[in-house]
Amino acid sequence: MVLELKLRKVGNSVGVVLPKEALARLNSGEGGTLVLTDAPDGSFRLASNQADFGRQMKVAEDVIRRYRNTLRELAK
Repeated sequence: MVLELKLRKVGNSVGVVLPKEALARLNSGEGGTLVLTDAPDGSFRLASNQADFGRQMKVAEDVIRRYRNTLRELAK
């Protein structure tokens, strides 16, 4: 599915309007929460927010920050 999205000014920010098809695919709607994450190829990934996702990402970021050197060595 390829959708062209329109950017609109919302106060001092810019918002994206998602069509019905995209919202249905994301299982979300007005008032819902979406999560935008970095993908390994440099793009972004948009997903519906699951209850534990935000907490899991904070824990993962903390582990990555604390063990940055260890993870770098393991990646070699």
